[in-house]
Amino acid sequence: MEPQKRIAKNALKVWRISGILESLLILVISITGITLTYLFDFPRWIIILCVCLFILSFYLFVFLLPSLRWKRWRYEVREDEIEIQSGIWIIKRTLIPMVRVQHVETKQGPILRRYELATVEISTAATNHEIPALEIKEADDLRFYISRMASVEEEDV
Repeated sequence: MEPQKRIAKNALKVWRISGILESLLILVISITGITLTYLFDFPRWIIILCVCLFILSFYLFVFLLPSLRWKRWRYEVREDEIEIQSGIWIIKRTLIPMVRVQHVETKQGPILRRYELATVEISTAATNHEIPALEIKEADDLRFYISRMASVEEEDV
């Protein structure tokens, strides 16, 4: 049975803004390619390639990937484990035992803050996992719950 909880719908807006910023980088590369084509008399197909690259990247990063990412992202926090499901084409499901949790924190960048969202980061001895773009209250409650359950589990061992 897959996890039932979803991240906030505003995650789409945050990921789309991030996609626009990533596309701007590709736009700069495309403009550089177009400029070099005119300056050094490179073949004209490079211009078409640069324009197509920008249009494709803009569509992928701003529309397609954020929607797919949001549809697939799920999580569930139980008393003895945390289950995270992510991925776009390849779905990855991770189980984190509460006894392995060492550290839980929330983090928030300027774009997340603008939409009143935060990311919960869960650290174990070997890896870090995150549940992105939760509403601030939900993220804080989740951080508190996980830290409480992880310390209860450690006391029982």
